[in-house]
Amino acid sequence: MNQFSSWKYGVIIITVILSLVYALPNLYGESPAIQIMPIKSGEKIEASILASVENGLKEKNLTIAGLIIEPFSIKIKFSSPDEQLAAKSYVQDVLGESYVVALNLISNSPSWLTNIGALPMYLGLDLRGGVHFLMQLDLSKVTEKKSDGLLQDTRKLLRDEKVKYFASKKIGNSIEIKFRSLDDLGKAKDIIRSQGGGRGIFGGSVAKTTEAYEFSEINNANEYILVVKSNEISNEDTISFALKQNLETLNNRVNELGVAEPIIQQQGKDRIVVQLPGVQDTAKAKEIIGRTAILEMRMVDEDQSSPENLETLDAGSLPPGTELYKDRFGNPILVKKEIILTGERIINAGPGVDQQTGQSIVSITLDSAGANIFKQVTRENVGKRIALLLIEKNITEVITAPVIKSEIGGGRVQITGMRNAQEATDVALLLRAGSLATPMEIVEERTVGPSMGKENIARGINSTIWGFLAIAIMMASYYMLFGVISVIGLSVNLLFLVALLSVIQATLTLPGLAAIALTLGMAIDSNVLINERIRDELRNGNTPQASIKIGYEKAWGTILDSNITTMIAGIALFMFGSGPIKGFAVVHVLGIITSMYSAIWVSRSIVNYIYGSRRKLDSLSIGEIFKVENN
Repeated sequence: MNQFSSWKYGVIIITVILSLVYALPNLYGESPAIQIMPIKSGEKIEASILASVENGLKEKNLTIAGLIIEPFSIKIKFSSPDEQLAAKSYVQDVLGESYVVALNLISNSPSWLTNIGALPMYLGLDLRGGVHFLMQLDLSKVTEKKSDGLLQDTRKLLRDEKVKYFASKKIGNSIEIKFRSLDDLGKAKDIIRSQGGGRGIFGGSVAKTTEAYEFSEINNANEYILVVKSNEISNEDTISFALKQNLETLNNRVNELGVAEPIIQQQGKDRIVVQLPGVQDTAKAKEIIGRTAILEMRMVDEDQSSPENLETLDAGSLPPGTELYKDRFGNPILVKKEIILTGERIINAGPGVDQQTGQSIVSITLDSAGANIFKQVTRENVGKRIALLLIEKNITEVITAPVIKSEIGGGRVQITGMRNAQEATDVALLLRAGSLATPMEIVEERTVGPSMGKENIARGINSTIWGFLAIAIMMASYYMLFGVISVIGLSVNLLFLVALLSVIQATLTLPGLAAIALTLGMAIDSNVLINERIRDELRNGNTPQASIKIGYEKAWGTILDSNITTMIAGIALFMFGSGPIKGFAVVHVLGIITSMYSAIWVSRSIVNYIYGSRRKLDSLSIGEIFKVENN
């Protein structure tokens, strides 16, 4: 007898119900919406702002279809894209530059589905839309930072080698060192030349060249001047390394955001393309991706920092080797240009609370080299102030400038001065994701609307529906009842696939839709193999019950072999492909797994339910050409 045990039926019923639940959110669709966030992270939106926005939208006859209030943002739903665009324009004019107003799409799934984690699939840039950024490196900052590093490294090197010099400064992209004797100049030149293949200014290795630096000498009466400048090859290596570090940092930041299948790639020599298909929170993505947070630690110039001096200083009268910035309260602080540490030395960062004051802080863990540098600096500067500078969007702000009370070892540092816990979280995320080697700015930004993908979605769904109907008609006509059972199994397979893609929050692209259509065509092959095997057993004179059993058992080996070889090709596509190819591979591999389950378990459970309990079975509705009478 062909019968399943009760637990097998239970497993199938549970998996089908769960698949229905987790595939259901995809049927509700999405509503166009706008998302409002303060430009400064961590600030809350006051109730008066929300009230004025709601009243203004009503006066403009823009109907609000739904409202989602979050601690640091507001999402307002509308019934049509036209109302969404009109509302964005109006709200942005009312709120001004103090708020970010971004277009968004919000799922219409009921709250009970969302509460159990049942979310719709993400749709890719070609189907749903998303955010496209084109970011450009600030090359002037790259060369400037390299020159600053060259000057600092050269000073330290000459001090270590006990080569006497009496002045050094940076002029443009080169440095100038003054000596009392020609002999000292020659020694310095040899030492600097020997370091040409050493550590780059951004922490990477610079390619060893015949001459990493260009030298020129100026001989005056009482002084000998050596001018050092990085050659073009060295500068190109530095720019290339900065770009690679920024690529890695942006990848880390996108991973922190949880964006599925992002596209982050180099374009040209100094540009990076960032595409976030199916991103759920466009405003937050723009804030995190667009912020160029660079952390620097510098000493405060205590000698020139009296209140009287600070009031008279301006950009043209700053003491040599210093820069003037303001803290978060608008107070001027004079800091030295020499950078002690940067975010490159950070291996971890997280938000926290100061146990003594109760204020929000960011706790930083430095690597071994950074810990040693910080320990030495704090030991040598007890009683002096050290400034922590955060550079965002080319704006430098002194977060805090505490007094060094004692030597700090162990590589653990705390940044105080956070406005609130949200800002501490955001700053920690940026620092943890990595420091940008050099500032970048968004030179192009596009929000791709969902209307562009509607035609692609319609075509993809229509091709799947028509393909499914053609398969259903053919199978029902050729295999009769067994064909209908195969179609039911194929429907369940499609349900499983959609539910799996929703659970893992995969991003469905146009190639992914093609993979679904291909999966349906391949999945029916397993049922064809099973049905034909049952037919063969009937022709060979076996009883219907024995034919069913032998048909499923012997077809299993062939199904397994064919699907494993196809899965290997899909895994190879995933490993070596990128972007849409990976999306195709994910759907393809998942489709193979669900098709094997639906063909072997689901379809057989239906066959067993219909025929398994019959003790006397004379024939099967399988459209067999030769009918075998069993006595």
